[in-house]
Amino acid sequence: MTAAVTVTAKVVVVDIEGTTSATSFVVDTLYPYSRARLRAWIDSHQRHPDTRRALAQVRELIGEPAVDTARIVTALGAWLDADEKVTPLKTLQGLIWDAGFTAGELTSHLYPEVAGALRSWQAGGQRLYVFSSGSVAAQRAWFAHSLAGDLRGLFSGYFDTETAGPKRQPSSYAAITAATGVPAGRTVFLSDLVDELDAARAAGWSTVGVRRPGEPNHDRGVGDHPAVGDFAQISILPPP
Repeated sequence: MTAAVTVTAKVVVVDIEGTTSATSFVVDTLYPYSRARLRAWIDSHQRHPDTRRALAQVRELIGEPAVDTARIVTALGAWLDADEKVTPLKTLQGLIWDAGFTAGELTSHLYPEVAGALRSWQAGGQRLYVFSSGSVAAQRAWFAHSLAGDLRGLFSGYFDTETAGPKRQPSSYAAITAATGVPAGRTVFLSDLVDELDAARAAGWSTVGVRRPGEPNHDRGVGDHPAVGDFAQISILPPP
């Protein structure tokens, strides 16, 4: 059972999968879309700086500095099979998804109440940010091409595992605090995963667990963090 939660915060940081949007859309639509295009993307974007950096990171992670494209695609596919949040995989997926969104082949999922809640919080003076394991490029594309239209204007910034760090480490949330310039005690994080909520709280943030029926993490719960079933149950007040 969840109930309404009231939080005082200047900065609101949201996760995506299982929080603003259905995990099933990522797993059933976006993952296969990127998998089918990894080889072609790498072959045709060898000079793209983000692609080049991602390929170098793959070679470093697998310990094979001279490996060819076929071996890189195999490594990426293995990480994708295991749903590993590996930075070069997320970078390449983000680039591929961005192209797909721009081409009109993809439209991102949002739960029905999310856009209204985000607009309400931003209108109330809160600054909104995203922290997701998906790359910053993927996050921007996601909110640019959502079911509710282009929502990028609502956000003050985006963070991923490359710009902030792993989502289960308090140091990543401390890095975001430093980047926003807003004290940790005036920042709230919304996520469906208890490990991430624990890390955010350890960094001094307020937290709200989002438990949506049907999501993979719903039955696991959110520990002792305040819990809601959707964004409509969250009231965010400005600091005094």
